[in-house]
Amino acid sequence: MVNIDTVYQRVLALANKEQRGYITPQEFNLFANQAQMDIFEQYFYDLNQFRRLPGNDTVYADMANLLEDKIDIFRSAWGSGFVSTLTAYGDGFILPTEIYRIEQVRIGGTQCEKLTSRQYNEVRESPLTAPTPSRPIYTIRSGNKIFINDGTYVDFTMSNINIYYIRKPNPAKWTYVVVGEKALVNPDTSAGYTDFELHPSEETKLVIKILGLAGITLKDSSLYQVASAEDNKSIQQEKQ
Repeated sequence: MVNIDTVYQRVLALANKEQRGYITPQEFNLFANQAQMDIFEQYFYDLNQFRRLPGNDTVYADMANLLEDKIDIFRSAWGSGFVSTLTAYGDGFILPTEIYRIEQVRIGGTQCEKLTSRQYNEVRESPLTAPTPSRPIYTIRSGNKIFINDGTYVDFTMSNINIYYIRKPNPAKWTYVVVGEKALVNPDTSAGYTDFELHPSEETKLVIKILGLAGITLKDSSLYQVASAEDNKSIQQEKQ
């Protein structure tokens, strides 16, 4: 977790250092969640790149392992023994909006093969390639609907299907109360206060990215350029 108030105070201090302008709490929350998603999505591009490189014997210096640790926070599952639920849709399910990427689907412990929608239809209709309990298949359509088939009638009310996935970070929100015409943090979760879910090491990167977005809104090219330069520097250091 990264404390959102710490990030908010750092952003304001840096943005106002040279009287560049004021970032409202509403603007900050918009920038904060855009920055969080940018960092989160970058994990997968970076992981794909680092997996192509030789590993490092020192676990804590292996970037692929470090990225996996950061992603682990968001791994979850649905199915037998899990709390999350899915909504039935025909012979499939409507996936929750929190799902970012499905890693694995299993029926009765057997892993399903992921197919495109076209492949899924072709495989089902051919006697030679039709799915079986030992070779089940699944596909995702329209971005949020999953269809699963093992060649038999599957009762989707039964808890024999497990879906392992990576969820999106929960939206971060800085909430406040106005005291003497000044917005002060209100860390009450009932008011919606929510910290960033990212790994603590991402605090500086969040500040940099939010400043970059703020620079665009404040029409301050220098603030945007400084933030972009720091962001690029951080990325290059990680990839060396």
